[in-house]
Amino acid sequence: MMPPPTSAASSTGSPAENGAAIEFRGVGFAIQKHQILSDVNLQVAAGETLVLLGRSGSGKSTAVKLINRLLVPSEGEVRVSGRSTLAWDAIALRRGIGYVIQETGLFPHFTVEKNVALVPRLENWPKERIRLRVDDLLQLVGLTEPGLAKRYPHQLSGGQRQRVGVARALAADPPILLMDEPFGALDPLTRSEIQTEFQQLQKRLSKTVVFVTHDVREAILLGTRIGLFEDGRLKGIYSPAEFLESRDPKISSYCASIRPELAPTKKTPREEK
Repeated sequence: MMPPPTSAASSTGSPAENGAAIEFRGVGFAIQKHQILSDVNLQVAAGETLVLLGRSGSGKSTAVKLINRLLVPSEGEVRVSGRSTLAWDAIALRRGIGYVIQETGLFPHFTVEKNVALVPRLENWPKERIRLRVDDLLQLVGLTEPGLAKRYPHQLSGGQRQRVGVARALAADPPILLMDEPFGALDPLTRSEIQTEFQQLQKRLSKTVVFVTHDVREAILLGTRIGLFEDGRLKGIYSPAEFLESRDPKISSYCASIRPELAPTKKTPREEK
């Protein structure tokens, strides 16, 4: 298990210069001649939630997959806990990083308890320790219904499956949690409930979280900071207040989706001359 970094975000929301939990240094990623990410530089401090916001195809999910080495940079370097991802054993790196995706990625032939226990079993935890950990996590994410641990994913609601996915990602108590559109497939009411539960969990656990979404409201609600991706480039990183108050027309367009009065005004032909 990787040791958690000790640095914390400053009072302005920017991570400390040294000891970032995650760092991108001039990172690019291309498939053949198609450039997906270009010159991405960012730091994520221990204990913060950095939300990566952007349209579909903007590169935010690719950036997340570079953190747990599902992908390897074509240019630059991604560092986790002060080490290049290429210096880590890939399996050890991934076991030290929780990963939650849309529709959870649960194994359909495993029960809830077996899904949650997956990484502890791979780490050869004693059976009793695994049992206690599964019980604790199911309670932590609000899955306390009798008999639920013995059910299979197809026997659960969408919200329950998503909670199981979060519990599985937390099972080995990783310092870093990656969440790629984790609540995107849920109905609005369930999504709102789980967003609130995630906020409460994060206050208790203080994980380092990188959270991908295209939902502006979700980004502002959950993020310590918001990284805006456009066309494979990181346009900037902002606190939620800075994002809402920005006069940049592109950012205003995002904010207008939740606050129409912030929509950039179109100039008349006379004003444009």
